Amino acid sequence: MTLYVGTSGWQYKDWRGVLYPADMPVRRWLEEYAEQFATVEINNAFYRLPSRENFASWAGRVPPDFVAAVKASRYLTHIKRLRDPEEPVHRLMTHAAGLGARLGPVLLQLPPTLRADAGLLDACLSRFPSDARVAVEPRHASWWTPTVRGVLEARGAALCWTDVGSRPATPLWRTADWGYVRFHEGRAQPWPRYGRRALETWVDRVATTWPDGDRGGGDVYAYFNNDPGGAAVGDAALFGRTAERAGLTVTRTPRALAARG
Repeated sequence: MTLYVGTSGWQYKDWRGVLYPADMPVRRWLEEYAEQFATVEINNAFYRLPSRENFASWAGRVPPDFVAAVKASRYLTHIKRLRDPEEPVHRLMTHAAGLGARLGPVLLQLPPTLRADAGLLDACLSRFPSDARVAVEPRHASWWTPTVRGVLEARGAALCWTDVGSRPATPLWRTADWGYVRFHEGRAQPWPRYGRRALETWVDRVATTWPDGDRGGGDVYAYFNNDPGGAAVGDAALFGRTAERAGLTVTRTPRALAARG
């Protein structure tokens, strides 16, 4: 199992002087980010789906080992609310194909007001290519049923594990031979940082659920979305170092920012 550790996005002004040198122009931030991390979740695709050319341009600016997850457009998840998925899924995947070999999982973050509909979810997942890795992040408690879990397992889709307030906000179901984790907000100071013990607990959850040597022990992607004040990059760095100490294979993270470890 390889644990891919990164952040949700890379363009945040308050990361200047934290991850990015103070005098570095914004146009160089992606290259600098890719030297420090080997993966990112492209979350601005949720608000406006980039063109295939935009995706291809990003792919050309990062190393060959870099992996980019893509958050699906809100047109599919929040406007269509998973209905009539064929065209928006096709457009999403056609555009994201510009990433080439650097394309990782696709994240479907569902609206908090969307109640469970296993048939609707199954129909949407069926429109993705068979080799696509799709993670689903429901945000209404009605989704936590055996029927929904069965749909995810049958389609090989990962339930996105989420953390809010240093606690799991979802069941810790393993529905695929790979995993996806999102960290939204910790409880440590300064807000919204994560504490060392919380990150150690998450490392243990990942290692226990996708152990090395297990036939189904595939890759796990972990992204920190608590971006204010550079919290995400510091927490991602500490999470990566903590996972390494636990014996996991982890993609590169900036060691200088893991000082709390």
